[in-house]
Amino acid sequence: MPLIRPLLLTLALLATLPTEAACPAGSPLNTSAKRLLGPVEQLCDTYGGKVVLVVNTASQCGFTPQYEGLEKLHKKYGAQGFVVLGFPSDQFAGQEFDSEQEIQKFCKLNYGVSFPMFSKSDVRGSDANPLFAALIKSTDEAPMWNFYKYLIGRDGKPIEVYSSRTKPEDAKLAKAIETALAAKAP
Repeated sequence: MPLIRPLLLTLALLATLPTEAACPAGSPLNTSAKRLLGPVEQLCDTYGGKVVLVVNTASQCGFTPQYEGLEKLHKKYGAQGFVVLGFPSDQFAGQEFDSEQEIQKFCKLNYGVSFPMFSKSDVRGSDANPLFAALIKSTDEAPMWNFYKYLIGRDGKPIEVYSSRTKPEDAKLAKAIETALAAKAP
């Protein structure tokens, strides 16, 4: 019994020590974002160590059918540590619904979207949400239209940027995801 108390004190002290972040300093994931109809999430805490495809989305765009392919990617690779993150924006021709309820309803009913979706925000310019501002800074490439895609590796660093014209079914994108998934987590 005399050893129990020192052991408990040691464990309590260890629990208060800072833990290593899942994302390295400078990772675009070192920020927070509000989930669509949900709470604010610390992206690194939730998605650090995963392969992440960040996509700026819109519900009323010619590229909107890409939701279907994004959902397929999310389901195909999800168990291996891959996630799609959708960020609705109406910066390009105002092609997104006004309310979060409308966005969520549209995505679920029309495309069965189950991957995480976040609140509508700007994805370029001085008002860009912090994740996109960091992605633009680290890749030197801002979204030119809806459904721009940023692939982030398990190490939290951007790997590649894909234009709106790159469909989720594109073989190059699938190969890049598979290569990133094969890399060791930090």
